[in-house]
Amino acid sequence: MRTRRISTATAFAVLFSSVVLVGGTASTAAADSRVQVPVTWLSDSVLDGANQRLFLSDRSSGKIVASDFSGRTLATITGLPGVTDLALSAETNTLYAAVPYADKIVAVDASKLRVTAEYPTGEGTKPSTVAYADGRIWFGHGENWDSALGSVDLTGAEPVVELDQGAGFNWSTPPTLHTDPLAAGTLVAVDSGISNGPIVVYDITTGVPAIRVHENTDGFIRDVDFTPDGQNIVVAGRRGPSVAEYRLSDLAEQRVFRGPKEGASIAVAPDGTVATGTADWFEAPDLYVYTRGAGQTGSTRNLHDTTGLAERGLHWSPDGSKLFALHDTHSGPTTPMTILTAPRSYVTTTTASAPAKATRGKALTVSGRTSASLPLPAGTQLAVVRTDMESPKGKAIGSAKVDAKGKYTFKDTPPAGGKVTYKVTFAGNGSYTKSAASASVAVSRAAVSLKLNRNKALYAYNKNVSFTATLGKTHKNRVVELWADPFGADKPKKLVKKAKVNSKGNLSVTVNMKRDTTVTAVFAGDARYAPKTVKSTAYAKVNASLKLSKHYKTAKIGKTSYAYYSKKKNPDFTTNMTYHKGRKHLLTLQLNYQGTWYDAGQQYFGLGSSGKSIVTLEGPHDIGYKMRVRTSYINGSSGDSVNSTTHSAWKYFIFTK
Repeated sequence: MRTRRISTATAFAVLFSSVVLVGGTASTAAADSRVQVPVTWLSDSVLDGANQRLFLSDRSSGKIVASDFSGRTLATITGLPGVTDLALSAETNTLYAAVPYADKIVAVDASKLRVTAEYPTGEGTKPSTVAYADGRIWFGHGENWDSALGSVDLTGAEPVVELDQGAGFNWSTPPTLHTDPLAAGTLVAVDSGISNGPIVVYDITTGVPAIRVHENTDGFIRDVDFTPDGQNIVVAGRRGPSVAEYRLSDLAEQRVFRGPKEGASIAVAPDGTVATGTADWFEAPDLYVYTRGAGQTGSTRNLHDTTGLAERGLHWSPDGSKLFALHDTHSGPTTPMTILTAPRSYVTTTTASAPAKATRGKALTVSGRTSASLPLPAGTQLAVVRTDMESPKGKAIGSAKVDAKGKYTFKDTPPAGGKVTYKVTFAGNGSYTKSAASASVAVSRAAVSLKLNRNKALYAYNKNVSFTATLGKTHKNRVVELWADPFGADKPKKLVKKAKVNSKGNLSVTVNMKRDTTVTAVFAGDARYAPKTVKSTAYAKVNASLKLSKHYKTAKIGKTSYAYYSKKKNPDFTTNMTYHKGRKHLLTLQLNYQGTWYDAGQQYFGLGSSGKSIVTLEGPHDIGYKMRVRTSYINGSSGDSVNSTTHSAWKYFIFTK
């Protein structure tokens, strides 16, 4: 099914050595990336090393998508109902695709990305798998137990289609087909639809398939790839050993790769590195890379939390430096593809734990673990950096070493209080990825003395008042912030001063008291003294005055001045008060009877935008009674709460004949 393009130098190297090659120290790789390719139901995929692109067949949409190695779509070839298998012929630069619902195989120019030929296989044949070797297209066709092997001979003047070429083998489903340039004259066919997982190796040197060997593997085989020398195959399936290597000559089991429970895809790199993944959406990890051979633990990754890997969805780049992993969704408009830039590295995870609280100047212990599917060698060093108030950019404080289980522990005495963070980093190397973890500790600090005067003081409207903060002993920080917050949502809290205190520890600010105001003093703290905030709320009255008018004279009764009104005259009471939107004033009227003042009524009245209100006291008016009136602002009842309750002076009046 999959054809690898391999250089002559690589071919000679693998022919003369069966040793699995392991690369030396790798250079730092770019980060892995995740892209979305416009495929709804991925059926098959092949990598074209010569043209640096990937081909993906979309069964549900009936199309082939060509993308570059970054996942960018280059072309979409449509009109291929139910397109399934793909096979690439490097020698002819042609991609072949099985189109079962159109009973044909199509040829696509791999460079120009357009269909160049169609090969009908006969009505009702439903070709669904495809491979190419030695001038012939091999395909699996039919359904269920009526499945068979066929071919299209392209060596003559006209294509010749042959059906039922399975040399008598009984297939439960159309066999998936695999060829490799280094396995000349060989066609590997696999029945993936039955539990005993039969593999049949055909000799196709004459153009007529002849069975060389066949064997059952007990496993619903999902994918097959050849080893770099073309002598063996590695298979992934759902039963038995999910990933195993078999010798082509006799299908004897050579190696078993312990890993996923259900292998979905397999890819062998030019250096022999084996990558495999699981189709189980809930199995983690979902990718295994065996850099050190079957006898060693593979490098594992969990690439996707909600999907497994797609069948036949793993591909190495031609130089073996990158691994492309396609995921299995079967729904939605796109298919995720992860591009791994350092696939051979064992992924490390570092943890760090520290006490939630600690005392400054006393030792504390930080512990954790750096782990990977292949444990790090005991003694591996981890860098430790401490970040605190005195070292906000971090300070290296040494290193920790892991034991045989990857665990580490170290002690440190924090010189500064507040939040102290320890970052533990494994730098990574050619075999392991970098990882890091942090743990934070709340380290105690001494309490600081911070005071602020004027709390609960009451001032006349528009009074300039000096507020003074006094800061006690600290370590280094001598800066205090002073904030003013006038009452009312329309006046936000503002920073009015930020400066060092003087030699006496004082910092002052003048606030114009037009409203009740909360002044806040803030000390941000330093390495040895904790932050502290204190507040002082001072209160401001309003300007409130009352004037009487329309009286005919003013005269004293005793020591008090009275306005005299004719009983036929209605007095006007004019209030002037500091304006605020929606503000009302309260007029209170009192009457003197036998030397005692009694309430005679009170009522709220709205203020005009200028803060002025005129209220007329209508008659009839009784004569001879001493009366008085005042205007008031009542906090919370006069329509707002931004000032303190304020009363004007009483104004006295009397009615005569």
